[in-house]
Amino acid sequence: MLDIKFIRNNTDIVKDKTKKREMDPVVIDEIIEYDEKRRTLLKETEELKAERNTVSQNIAEKKRNKEDADADIQAMQEVGKRISEIDNELKEVEYELHYRLDRVPNLIDDEVPVGKDDSENVEVRRTGEQKTFDFEPKAHWELLEELKMADFERASKVSGSRFIYLTGEGARLERALINFMLDVHRENGYKEMMTPQIVRGDAMYGTGQLPKFEEDLFKIQDESMYTIPTSEVTLTNYFANEILQSEDVPTKFAAATACFRSEAGSAGRDTRGLIRLHQFNKVEMMRFEKPEDSFEVLEEMTRHAENILNLLEIPHRTVILCTGDIGFGSAKTYDVEVWLPQYGDYREISSISNMTDFQARRANIRFKRDKDSKPEYVHTLNGSGLAVGRTMAAIIENYQNEDGTVTIPEVLRPYMGGQSIIEKV
Repeated sequence: MLDIKFIRNNTDIVKDKTKKREMDPVVIDEIIEYDEKRRTLLKETEELKAERNTVSQNIAEKKRNKEDADADIQAMQEVGKRISEIDNELKEVEYELHYRLDRVPNLIDDEVPVGKDDSENVEVRRTGEQKTFDFEPKAHWELLEELKMADFERASKVSGSRFIYLTGEGARLERALINFMLDVHRENGYKEMMTPQIVRGDAMYGTGQLPKFEEDLFKIQDESMYTIPTSEVTLTNYFANEILQSEDVPTKFAAATACFRSEAGSAGRDTRGLIRLHQFNKVEMMRFEKPEDSFEVLEEMTRHAENILNLLEIPHRTVILCTGDIGFGSAKTYDVEVWLPQYGDYREISSISNMTDFQARRANIRFKRDKDSKPEYVHTLNGSGLAVGRTMAAIIENYQNEDGTVTIPEVLRPYMGGQSIIEKV
């Protein structure tokens, strides 16, 4: 959520940045209009309440002096009636104001390139050579089934499309990847967390999934509860409605959870394999930072995500998202994209975002620089470190051999009991 005072004092800047996101800036004019109505009504009701207090004192004084107070009583009743009318009008105005504020995205950083969609994201760097083969490589979903690492058919029988059973070495490799990623992030100073995977609606509001993106979520029937699309939700809201002390900022969390997404609007896209599932595992990085440090921290977190792929020796690239592709709550986002031979292209494996104070305002997370300072909104940052299923797909496609086996990256072998290759059972 944007600061209404900032919108009021920087209307042209907000409208310009909103327009770059392909959002009609007329909504900013509407916000200004309702904000002015709200302040006018608040001023009127405060004046009337002050008048009512004065009249009440006059009535009490006249009654003590045994004077006629009927006219004052009548005047007080009229004032009370008007106050009640204003309160009702104020509720309607505040609803319209907050309805619009809730749907205005974060202000993009000046370094974010202007573009219509992901085709106009800007490559920042590229690491590793794209893998080529002297045989016809297979898609990861083919190898998963041939090596009996996954069962898509039975998952569809039990849960429907876009679900998976990982079996045998597939389940073991997934577990190895989670442990490996968490260990690397612990070395980088992240505190390991295990979080709930079902949350209240206000937690989803805090991170910006509600109200705008409810169709992307799985809601528990007859409850105001949701399964998390990412542990960004639970990690961010860990400090909801709190004032952190100076020693709590910065805080660095890492967590592995299942993530649940309806994939609304993705019909026909990536229907096979591990790229776009309704349920998948992900390791998340989360940071709470002072405002002046957050953009430098964004660069550091991006390097932390890239480092996982460097250690696995998988080719990848990093892009900065343009205005047409950046997320609702983000001021600046980097995507790390992994090379997948079957697609002949790079596919996103991590998004690392600086949310500035956007989520902190919604979740009411503040901090004090010292015991005497005024509370300020913290800056929140989050990023995948990494999406585990997509990492598995990248390993299988890039490390496949002509005989149908898959070599295990050297750095993962200790997590696989020293195993160096996955063979057909």
